[in-house]
Amino acid sequence: MRAALTRDVARPADLIVSDPTKSRREVFTALGVPAIADNREVARRAKTLLLSCKPQQMKDVLTEIQADLSPDTLVVSIAAGVSTEIIRKHLLRDHAGGGQRVVRVMPNTPLMVGEGMAAIAPGEGATPEDVANVLRLFEVAGRVVEVREELMDAVTAVSGSGPAYFFLLTEHLARAAEELGLDPETAQLLARQTALGSAVMLSKSVDSPEELRRKVTSPGGTTQAAVEHLEAANVPAIFRSAVAAAARRSRELRGA
Repeated sequence: MRAALTRDVARPADLIVSDPTKSRREVFTALGVPAIADNREVARRAKTLLLSCKPQQMKDVLTEIQADLSPDTLVVSIAAGVSTEIIRKHLLRDHAGGGQRVVRVMPNTPLMVGEGMAAIAPGEGATPEDVANVLRLFEVAGRVVEVREELMDAVTAVSGSGPAYFFLLTEHLARAAEELGLDPETAQLLARQTALGSAVMLSKSVDSPEELRRKVTSPGGTTQAAVEHLEAANVPAIFRSAVAAAARRSRELRGA
């Protein structure tokens, strides 16, 4: 939201937020955005409604707002595992009608610093104009790709959950530095700046991650010793299975 406001994609007066927590509402009001604790009022007023509740809460929220939502409102969901079909089903008032237009989005937390990654999947009935509007909303804070909805579980596992994997690696890189005798402040600096520099280098290079890793790994050197240790411990396969576990959980959330 900050990026949309600072880059004039939206104005505070164009927005309204509902959140049950007072401290969260205060975050929005500090940005000049009206914030209330009434989901139904927001549903009545919205031309585009962004659903950002937890997947386990989605059905209750949809049931709550169903009678107040205009059939012309575009619904955008960022809830992991909740399909556009489920959302349309719970919002459908007239089973003879066409149903709500829904676009599903899987963003990640680096959107908060303008370096996010988001994937969007339009549901049945969503128009090219709907897709363009959602792209415009999220592009101000990073990169956006459009995918088929059946691939959203993979997107969730890779880029949605991906920052946590990256932070976990950086956390343990710093911990290892301390175990080797470095003080905590220096260990954190080494780990964080190495992570930052590597990410920037990867983003600017035409080389693949594999090629960049090869260039750092001198035969018989220190990096090779570390990489061989990781491979002997089956870490690459374990990492891929962890990503697969995240995708599996995303599928399970459909029935939560």
